[in-house]
Amino acid sequence: MSEILRPKNTSFFSVGFDLILVEKSLPYDLYVNSSTNEAKEKFVRIFPMNGILNSEDITTFKKKYHQLYIPETQRDMYLRSLVDCSGVADTLKTEIIKDSAIHYLDTIFDPTKEFSNEVLTETISGCRDSVESMVDVIKDYDVKQVQSLIGDLSFHDFYTYDHSINVSMYCISMFKILRPNAAREEMVLAGLGGLLHDLGKIKIPTHIINNAGKLDDEQFTIIKKHPKFGFDLLEGSEIECPGVDFSIVKRIVHEHHENFDGTGYPAGLKGNDIHILARVTAIADFFDAITTKRSYHEALTPEEALGVMSRSVGKKIDPKLFELFSNNISKVVDRAHNKELPSDFDPCQPHDVLPFRQVAAKKQQTDFFKKEEQNFGKVAVDDGAKKKKAS
Repeated sequence: MSEILRPKNTSFFSVGFDLILVEKSLPYDLYVNSSTNEAKEKFVRIFPMNGILNSEDITTFKKKYHQLYIPETQRDMYLRSLVDCSGVADTLKTEIIKDSAIHYLDTIFDPTKEFSNEVLTETISGCRDSVESMVDVIKDYDVKQVQSLIGDLSFHDFYTYDHSINVSMYCISMFKILRPNAAREEMVLAGLGGLLHDLGKIKIPTHIINNAGKLDDEQFTIIKKHPKFGFDLLEGSEIECPGVDFSIVKRIVHEHHENFDGTGYPAGLKGNDIHILARVTAIADFFDAITTKRSYHEALTPEEALGVMSRSVGKKIDPKLFELFSNNISKVVDRAHNKELPSDFDPCQPHDVLPFRQVAAKKQQTDFFKKEEQNFGKVAVDDGAKKKKAS
């Protein structure tokens, strides 16, 4: 087959030989770098889009070429094809999708790169492609399986990247718990909101974002501005992503730090006034922050994390959503982990040491036969109606 030189001003990304689609129409072009001079790359096409490869072709490529490349403009088509790559572990597929998401996030978070609304629009479109591919891979995973998968993935030096991708994955699986028959577009919306929840941090100084120690009052005041920054960035951009309701994405970005009891920020929203996907994101945000192992602190087990999070039920997090979430991981929430995190704990920040504090012992109940009202798991709705007394 004749070789075709690359189009001008085209960038490429490398792909593994084992992650090339075989026995099906190839939705992208394959290139190699034919130059031996690192300073002068010369990309030529060796296989065209819509052609069909077989395993023997891949073996030949491995013997003949050092590396295969795909045009950056075809990254979305490559990501979509991963789900059809038979015999490839989900961990490897997810690693590729994660790398692509990091590529898009880095486009807007890198302070050395020029930011514009056009760049933001292109980045969010790419993030949507990554989330769509992630949904295709993990749509049947429960939360515990997602947690195990995340544990097998490599992590990036920039906490915001890894954390945002992990939160996206948890949001997808949590939404599937809420809506077992959810459409693919709905799961993509939940995942995209999770991936972009910290978008506003592109306007926060990097030294504050990456501070793994305790923030001082001035730094924390700055950090608290990121939900509004993110909302304003989306509000001020003309983003077109077919099938994605950006009015909901804006709410997730703006409301993911609102607390169920109304003590959060930036607007002090309470209960059901907080969008349900923002409440889902808040749980995913919290869980990932304390269960994902980092170089600077050990992670809690899922059961330990549930015990810690249960102390924030009705305060930071929605009781009903937490009940669904915890039941999907473990039928029993172990509250014997006698520690809690302070009300100002920010899961979006890296922590060199998780700021646990001991829970004060409660007075032993003496009337063991008194029937207590069971409110756990109920969602309070302020409809102006009078509360009925418990029977």
